[in-house]
Amino acid sequence: MIRVYLVDDHAVVRAGFRSMLEAEADITVVGEASSGVEAYSHYLDLQPDVVVTDISMPGEGGLGFMRRLLKRDHNARVLVMSMFDDVAFVKRAMEYGAMGYISKSDDPGLLVQAIRSVAAGNTWVAPMLAQEMLRSMRSSEASPQDLLTDREFEVFVLLASGKDAKEIADILHLSPKTVGTHQTRIYNKLRLNTGAELARLAIRLNIINA
Repeated sequence: MIRVYLVDDHAVVRAGFRSMLEAEADITVVGEASSGVEAYSHYLDLQPDVVVTDISMPGEGGLGFMRRLLKRDHNARVLVMSMFDDVAFVKRAMEYGAMGYISKSDDPGLLVQAIRSVAAGNTWVAPMLAQEMLRSMRSSEASPQDLLTDREFEVFVLLASGKDAKEIADILHLSPKTVGTHQTRIYNKLRLNTGAELARLAIRLNIINA
């Protein structure tokens, strides 16, 4: 039996995926958490085979949670399931040690496949994202976004995608003022002066399409 831990800040989302997963004979959901902090505190007690976590959550977010978790338990098997389908997020998550990545816009049936694969010790990325990731790797270069913190990276990608401060604040559960602070730090770290420069950098790094 594959023991799954669901980490997502939306109770309705967790309930839907729990119902779908527990319809499978070989999968059981052993716990749910609404934030990375909550998930981290109960992980050792639950001993799941696979942690399925969102990226966009209150507090430290999914990337920060995953990084802390894998420092604590190098054998933890993490599958990221996110609204973000940018290849930059896939690469960041895999660099941190995630074993799989699936977009919430993918066919829900793929989640079952992904969980089984990750539980077996394999790497699994949703097919369309895997293709984009391979294309990106062929033209890879040193990435300036590696200078950014997890939250700054999230804000960077959303800014590059055309989102404004209020939209980003809603998505990441932050205040517009906090988003503005992150934006200022991003511009300083990446030596950017305008939104157009940020967009050009994002295109060059294959974070968004031209």
